[in-house]
Amino acid sequence: MNRLRSLFDRVDPIIAGWMARHGLTLLRWSLGIVFFWFGVLKFFNGLSPAQGLAARTISVLTLGKVPPPVSVPVLAAWECLIGLGLLSGRLQRIVLLLLFIQMTGTLLPLFFFPHDVFLRIPYAPTLEGQYIIKNLVLISAAIVIGGTVRSP
Repeated sequence: MNRLRSLFDRVDPIIAGWMARHGLTLLRWSLGIVFFWFGVLKFFNGLSPAQGLAARTISVLTLGKVPPPVSVPVLAAWECLIGLGLLSGRLQRIVLLLLFIQMTGTLLPLFFFPHDVFLRIPYAPTLEGQYIIKNLVLISAAIVIGGTVRSP
């Protein structure tokens, strides 16, 4: 047992140090990949499970003035831009602003279309509802990244 504890005491700081050095970069890259990937899917009709709900939400937000053939490609480009910005590490304040605006929009179906995103309101989400709720993790990741934009 002492040998195991000794091994742990030697290895743990090495692993923790590696995580401290690389964790933020990996978080930024993984968030960038998710945004870019999900954005690209929206360029192809029917590939994104969120496409229809996103189009309906934008339609409500714009009082029906922006039709899905316009809103979905704009949203796709927006998400790809966020993804590329996170992957490149450039213009992080602007990228995070775009991300937070977009994430606000992704949460709106919970209020606009509760019967579409919950089997039982408010505790049993549909698959679309789960897709939306997981965005809390993406928002939290963006907050962590945003907390470092002034750091060298």
